[in-house]
Amino acid sequence: MRRTTFEGRTAVVTGAASGIGRAAAVLAAQRGARLVLTDRDPVGLARTVELVEGHVVHHEALDITDEDAVAALARRSLDRAPVDVVMNVAGISTWGRIQDLSPQHWRDCVEVDLMGPIHVLSAFVPPMIAAGTGGHVVNVSSAAGLFGLPLHAPYSAAKFGLRGVSEVLRFDLERHDIGVTLVCPGAVRTPLVGTVDIVGVDRDHPAVRRTVEHFERHAVTPEAAAAAMIRGVERGDHLVFTSRDVRLGHLAQRWVPWAYDLAMRRLNRRIGEVMDAARSV
Repeated sequence: MRRTTFEGRTAVVTGAASGIGRAAAVLAAQRGARLVLTDRDPVGLARTVELVEGHVVHHEALDITDEDAVAALARRSLDRAPVDVVMNVAGISTWGRIQDLSPQHWRDCVEVDLMGPIHVLSAFVPPMIAAGTGGHVVNVSSAAGLFGLPLHAPYSAAKFGLRGVSEVLRFDLERHDIGVTLVCPGAVRTPLVGTVDIVGVDRDHPAVRRTVEHFERHAVTPEAAAAAMIRGVERGDHLVFTSRDVRLGHLAQRWVPWAYDLAMRRLNRRIGEVMDAARSV
């Protein structure tokens, strides 16, 4: 697979206002990349721009669910420099049992976590193909794009979808010398942890707080996740894990399916008990 260097290349980073997106922007800048940064949080985005001062070709606050806004971003960015690397990092998450979820919960996850990256790919990849100089696409999926994690159905719908898009593009774009890397983070200490919508429960219930705290204790930093992502791009890896537990889970799912099934059933029972205890009225 194609190995990619960042020195002198222009990289687009979505979700650049915080978390993995910000950390990836900083690491790419340290490697000599020029950056196009976007996020729907203008304050956080401005802070990231300060951190990578001198490397930013263009930055713009927008919502990646807005197809026209993303297309306009691409036009303005390409007027300044050809794009070599596209990193789809932006995302949201909603957790809940199907009986508690509304169609809007599903739509929100799919719009941001699947259609958003598709808008970005549709705007930036055709010009990369036309330029004929190769490049690299990075799509950040999730462990929930590999496994049937409890309560994650809307999020998994989008992240499994992004995994499928990446698998197809991996081969479709090979003839154009454009590599594709799919990143599957596990627990990462990002603002998403504190803001995730857990539908149908009291977020302040002690059982929920303990579960979130357990998640955070086992989470890697955004910097560690971004470093794994950048290394994967440089090596030309298609599939990148940001923590050992996700890698082991993926291996178990493929080679020891009975162990994977047992682990998922146990996890589901445990989370189900938390949901029952913390159920909101």
